[in-house]
Amino acid sequence: MNAVTPETGAAAAATPVTRAAGAATPETRAAAATATAASTPATNASTTAAAAATSTALPRDPYAEQAPTSGIRFLHHLNPLAKFAAPLPVMVALIFTRGLAIPTAFIVLALGLLLIGARLSGRALAVLLLGTPVAIALLGLSFGLWVDPARLGDAGAAASVVLFSIGDWSFTLAGYLVGLATALRIAALLMLSLIAGLTTSGPELVRALVQNLRVPYRIGYTALAALRFVPRFGHELEVIRAAHRVRGTDAGRGPVAAVRRTVGTAIPLLASAIRHAERVALAMDARAFGAHPTRSERTISRWRVRDTVFVVAFWVVSAAIYWWALQSGLGGVTGDRTDLAG
Repeated sequence: MNAVTPETGAAAAATPVTRAAGAATPETRAAAATATAASTPATNASTTAAAAATSTALPRDPYAEQAPTSGIRFLHHLNPLAKFAAPLPVMVALIFTRGLAIPTAFIVLALGLLLIGARLSGRALAVLLLGTPVAIALLGLSFGLWVDPARLGDAGAAASVVLFSIGDWSFTLAGYLVGLATALRIAALLMLSLIAGLTTSGPELVRALVQNLRVPYRIGYTALAALRFVPRFGHELEVIRAAHRVRGTDAGRGPVAAVRRTVGTAIPLLASAIRHAERVALAMDARAFGAHPTRSERTISRWRVRDTVFVVAFWVVSAAIYWWALQSGLGGVTGDRTDLAG
């Protein structure tokens, strides 16, 4: 018979507890699994947020295909050539258009397209909606000051309305309307050009020209490389000016000091431009740029049905605006710059 020692008794007394703990193991494992499952969504959410923050922090590749935008911002989904081809005939016709109604109608049309179909910042919206009317009014006044009053004799009652006078010279309402018509034409040309300018990047335009219009890629991508020099030169100019300020060589006032500062910044900037151009040329040669008549493209620029629909719809609306203005006598096409109604 084995003797029962205090240690053996303690072990035997602890055995039920150990067995009870072993019996409770499934419940413990279930609770642990539940806690793990409950923490999984939070972990996934934090992982997704970290990935989104990482992707946001990365610089955008201008040569890569752009991220998808909302369907209502349709101008960003169109081929760049469609956004140039649609307003181009209208811009040519506006050069020979007289009157106030037709340019105003196209300004409203271009603004509507930009507000609906383009992604615009708050500053851009403020400039378009508030700055455009102010600029038109000021341009109309400045152009009207240069109109010969002798050519406004047939302007009707507006020629007899004097806005202000300086000595024997009077500025009439007719002169202001002539200047306003010129300002409206300029504003209409600018707004129509912004349809493509605010929704198309340089790489997108070059890809469309090379792939759709068969412009030689040596010309297209060389021009794009030259355009990309501009922001680099701006940064290098700031670095050169900062270096001059540190060395105290930018002191002095007057024309002589200004010429000295200009020469002091132009020479190192020119040297840097030559070095950068040589590096770009060597990089292009190392990649066999220009060695073949064609080249492969990472991003394909296609002309789709929606591009044709946009161009045709824009031309139809433009023709309707001209027909309405001509039938109503609110404008026309004439060679006389001072003809208000056409």
